[in-house]
Amino acid sequence: MDTTQRTDQQRSADRRRRELLEAADRVVLRDGPGASMNAIAAEAGITKPILYRHFGDKGGLYAALAKRHTDALLGALRAALDAPAGRRERVESTLDTYLAAIEARPQVYRFLMHPAEGAQAPGDVGFDVGKHSAPLLRRMGEELAEVIEERVDLGPGSQQLARVWGHGIVGMMHAAGDWWLGERPCSRAELVRSLADLLWGRLAAVGDRAGGPGF
Repeated sequence: MDTTQRTDQQRSADRRRRELLEAADRVVLRDGPGASMNAIAAEAGITKPILYRHFGDKGGLYAALAKRHTDALLGALRAALDAPAGRRERVESTLDTYLAAIEARPQVYRFLMHPAEGAQAPGDVGFDVGKHSAPLLRRMGEELAEVIEERVDLGPGSQQLARVWGHGIVGMMHAAGDWWLGERPCSRAELVRSLADLLWGRLAAVGDRAGGPGF
């Protein structure tokens, strides 16, 4: 098989995978954590064995959807951090971007973070929520740590402190957002202001890293 043929086959496989993930997204938007492999296969117009061939099992499909949505969310968070505004405004914008994302697609959020809530369809194999959702949060924490380290002068031990901050902020956003999405005790704007107040003390005091993009 020549290189051109292999490249064409890979492009076709990638396109098919995207189409299947889009079908899965539509089912997740409708069914949330209850989305089943049977329903996703039906939405895509294929049999379940073909879906297994592409993703292995529900855990494999979950991982692919998690990467798809995490990539998009991280892109939006970076855009908020890069916006031409003061530091406090960018902190609030970043928090609001995360909360707006989970508010806009709560069924997707519940599928990613609370998949065990869904009733298993006959023949569907469940999976450990912690095994799959924890890496998603860790990835977000590491990405935010990189942003903090490249932008803020934290002094000695900056790399370790940036990771503490990155994972701490993600944990705060996740826990507060999860509670807020379930109970809606206040407006999104009120929650954003309260979380920004909590973060603001040390963030207001530190300077930008010399030669960095600024924060």
